[in-house]
This record gives sequence, structure tokens and C-alpha cells, in this order.
Amino acid sequence: MSEVYQVTEIYIYPIKSLAGISLNQAKTEEMGFENDRRWMLINSENVHVTQREYPIMSQFYPQISDGKIKIAFESENHEFSMDEFLENPIKSNVWEDKSEVFEVSKTSSKWFSDKLGFECRLVKIIKSGDRKHESSRTNEIYNVSLADGYPYLLIGTQSLDFLNEKLEEKITIKRFRPNIVVSTKNAHEEDDFKTFTIGEVQFKNIKPCGRCIMVNNDPQKGIVKKEPLKTLSKYRDVNNSVLFGTNIVSLNSGIISVGDEVVF
Repeated sequence: MSEVYQVTEIYIYPIKSLAGISLNQAKTEEMGFENDRRWMLINSENVHVTQREYPIMSQFYPQISDGKIKIAFESENHEFSMDEFLENPIKSNVWEDKSEVFEVSKTSSKWFSDKLGFECRLVKIIKSGDRKHESSRTNEIYNVSLADGYPYLLIGTQSLDFLNEKLEEKITIKRFRPNIVVSTKNAHEEDDFKTFTIGEVQFKNIKPCGRCIMVNNDPQKGIVKKEPLKTLSKYRDVNNSVLFGTNIVSLNSGIISVGDEVVF
């Protein structure tokens, strides 16, 4: 590839399915970026809670500062220490993957329960290996965080531009919750990336990402619409899976930054 590909945006999502945080620089770990989806909300049956069922979760905005995570929701705020958790482990699942997590605190769980209107707990994954995901594509097992399936999601800028050409109401990349956005020349060429390096880190492409109804949730309003899944399904449906972006893993730890070149 002769074109110059550069990182244009980096995101983490500290608490699964809540709003993300835009970064200029991030540290890669086996499980994903540092502090990316290390926390999640579970219901009374210890099942993970997401925007798929509760679109309003997009309206909870996290910030990280001085070892604490502060959550803003409407006119209220809540914060907790990133090192905080209760001793008793909880057996939970992220889809089909068994996960060991720990409740952060009774106070945090009550705050989220009050705001969402049902009983839930804020939990944290402590260490690599507490949740494993077996890839049907590679038949390998990966240590991942509390993300849906893989540690990282990469999207090319032209994939969004190509989609927006077809939409009456334009959308932003935030609909697709990427970790890494890369400037590209052609739509969906990231599907065919193999092994590549960004900054200090080598990445390996696993497979294109199948998308669900969650991308129809407008993150600015917490309202589910018909697009972009309706339009995407007309030209990105492969074996009943609507593809957008690609799942990748990091092969080493290191720092990547906005502006870094993608080297193939």
C-alpha cells in the first residue's frame, strides 16, 4: 500500500456501553487500551447491561482524573476510585464468555440503579485472564476486557464518508464506538489489513466487525433510529452479518498517538 495512513482519532470506553473518551495518546495492553472497558454494569442476574436494551446509557459521560472516574448524567455527578472494589468475586458472562468481576462499591451500584431505574451493579475486571474469548475465525483464545468480543476496533475514515454519502441525516464515527480511526483512501479497505504497526505497537487484524442495533442509537440523544443499519444492510450484509470496521489485537504493549503513521 503506497498511501500514507495515519491515526486520526483514539477512543476508550471505561465503562462498557457508556459514552467514550477521546484521547490523543493511549497505552496498549493485551486486553485492550489501558482503562478501556474494565468496568461494566450487570443486572440482578449478573448479566451485562448495554445500550441495546437501555439506549439512555449513552448519556452517561465518564472522565478520568487523579485516579478517579467521574460520571456525569444529566445534572448529576458520581465518582469512584479506579482502584476501588469489594473482595468477593462475581461470576458473570459477556455473551458466551465466562468472566470474573468484582463489585466496585455499594454506593456506586446504588447510584446507577437509581439513575437507570432498575437494580444493577457496577463491576470491574481485575486482571488479564479473568475473561477469555475464543475466536471462531482463528480458533485462538484471547484475553480480553469486557468489550463484546475483541480488544480493539479499527475503522477507516472513508468507510464513514462512503456511508454518509448515502444517508439523509449524517452521522459521526461515534455511532460505531471505535478504538482507533485511521485515514484511508477507499471505503472498508481496513477489512483487508493484515499485520501492521502504529507507533510502538504491532497489531493483527482478526476479522471485520458485525454490527447490531446499537449503532442506531444516536449517542447525542439516546434515541434509537432506523439508520444507519438500514442503509448498511443494503451493501454490507455478508452471511446475515452487517459489517463495519474490523476487530484487531495488539501483539505487544506500547504507546500509540493521534498522528502516528500506520506501517504495513
